[in-house]
Amino acid sequence: MSQLVRTSIALEKPLADRLARLVRESGCTNRSEYLRDLLREKLVELEWERDATVVGTLTLVYDHARRRLSERLTDLQHHHHKAILATTHVHLGAHVCVEVIIVRGAAGAVKRIADELRRQKGVLHAALSLSTTGKALE
Repeated sequence: MSQLVRTSIALEKPLADRLARLVRESGCTNRSEYLRDLLREKLVELEWERDATVVGTLTLVYDHARRRLSERLTDLQHHHHKAILATTHVHLGAHVCVEVIIVRGAAGAVKRIADELRRQKGVLHAALSLSTTGKALE
């Protein structure tokens, strides 16, 4: 277990009240847990801004009946095979599929791959979730 370091902060009463409300609404058990999560989130955001090696998940919802779309998506993933770690494909209905693609690489490259996939005609929705390799949080 890592060493815990106690620190204190001074907040204006209205800001402290808002923090207490945020902690309650988040489901965290205490302010320390909430602030640790907030700090980790900021560290991940900084990794992406600094173009560090990151991990992301790209979720694509698309019409598989669209002419050659599945083939184009697969070809693009093969083109970026060094960055794409895994793909999960699920059939949502007769013509709609969802694919979740796990990508690792420089943040800018991951964003470019996501943009390239989302621009394909027939992609109904695309969302990139930003995460970390964990190194910045050690």
